[in-house]
Amino acid sequence: MKSRMAASAAAFTLMAAGSSLARAQEAPAPEHQVSYNAALTSEYRYRGLAQTRFEPALQGGADYTHTPSGFYAGTWLSTIKWIDDAGGDANVEVDLYAGKRGQLTDAISYDVGGLYYVYPSNGLPTNANTFELYGQLGYGPAYVKYSHATSNLFGTADSKGSGYLDIGANVEVADKLVLNLHAGRQRVKNNGAYSYNDYKVGLSYDFGVATASLAWVKANTDAYLSPRGKNLGKSAAVFSVSKTF
Repeated sequence: MKSRMAASAAAFTLMAAGSSLARAQEAPAPEHQVSYNAALTSEYRYRGLAQTRFEPALQGGADYTHTPSGFYAGTWLSTIKWIDDAGGDANVEVDLYAGKRGQLTDAISYDVGGLYYVYPSNGLPTNANTFELYGQLGYGPAYVKYSHATSNLFGTADSKGSGYLDIGANVEVADKLVLNLHAGRQRVKNNGAYSYNDYKVGLSYDFGVATASLAWVKANTDAYLSPRGKNLGKSAAVFSVSKTF
């Protein structure tokens, strides 16, 4: 009898715990959410081009989301070397962004906003600070995004109105393992020689304590060179470890 009573009590406890867990899972997300992220990468590539002279970079940021409306804002920073290489005086990139995301239908998501790339006291002849408006549509793991520069683009003179088309997908191929696919087209207005395509194929695995990523990247251009004449868009394997908390 005692054994049966103990079993019944244990079953009730498990049922109660399961009920509490179900209620917790069904509970709506908090109205205000703040998250932070940090990463170490073997090199910083942006739109296929090396930003740190093929050397490692430290990165990190913070994000705020207002859940009911889909409004978000955040900042992200990375060490860089390309401005020094171009004759300027800045060793950090600071991104400031805000936007709104949500669902157009059950299957189609959207994300619209603006992003300001700041290179403090960069000192280049054409200011490297750049502002872009962007819009993105998503369908399952796939997306298409367009970014439009309302200023000169990353220190390139007379390049206002440049645009970047980004097509990609992040497909879960196994538990915690994601295949990352990307193809992009950077159009630099009035500077056709600097326009190019770039590509990325990678894998990311979430270990729980951190996420590790390995990707092959390339930009098919020889218009962007390091001080030593190395092609900044050459093929490379980029490894990174990141954590969101």
